[in-house]
Amino acid sequence: MNDLRSQPTHLADDVLIRESVRQPDQFAPLFDRHAVAVHRYLARRIGAPADDLLAETFLIAFHRRASYQPLGLEVRPWLFGIATNVLHRHVRQEERRYRALARAAGEQPRPHADDSADDRVDAAALRAELAAALARLKPGDRDALLLLAYAQLSYAEIAATLDIPVGTVRSRINRARKVTRAALNLPAAFDLPEEEK
Repeated sequence: MNDLRSQPTHLADDVLIRESVRQPDQFAPLFDRHAVAVHRYLARRIGAPADDLLAETFLIAFHRRASYQPLGLEVRPWLFGIATNVLHRHVRQEERRYRALARAAGEQPRPHADDSADDRVDAAALRAELAAALARLKPGDRDALLLLAYAQLSYAEIAATLDIPVGTVRSRINRARKVTRAALNLPAAFDLPEEEK
C-alpha cells in the first residue's frame, strides 16, 4: 500500500501536521522525531516532572495541530514554545529546583589552590553559582537563555518559540548572560559566542 500512512517517516513535519488533521495517526512520527529533544530541554529545566510535561506538551500540540503556522521554520520552535508555556505553569517548581541545586552544590567542597587547573575549572565547582543565577533571572530572560543553551535553537527559532521579535531575544539573552557571568565572576570573554547577525 503506498498511501501516506505507509510512509509517514519520509514526510516533512509541516506535511505530517497538515495530514494529521484528517488522519490523526500521522501525528505519531512528530513525537518520534522531537520528543527526545523536547524532553531533554524540559528535564534540564525542571527535572523529574519532565515526563509529565512532555506528555502535556504533545497533547496540546495534537489538539492545536489544525492551527499550526509553519512561519518558514521547522516544527521544533512551535513544540518548544508549547513546552515553554507548559513549563511556565510549573515555574515555581523550576525556581525551587535551581535554589536546591545551588544549596546542594554549595555544600560540595571547592577545589584547593594546589589542585590541577582542570580541577579548578571543573563545572561542578560552579554549579551552585550558576543555579542561583538561573533562579534569579526574570522568567523571559531565563526562557531565552535556556532555549539557546539547552534546546540549541537559533535566535530566529527562539523568537518564533516565544512569539517575540528577534531583537527582544537578543536583549533577553544579553541580560541573562550578564547576570550569569557576574554570578560566576567571569569576564565577558567567557560568554557564549554571539549568533551571527
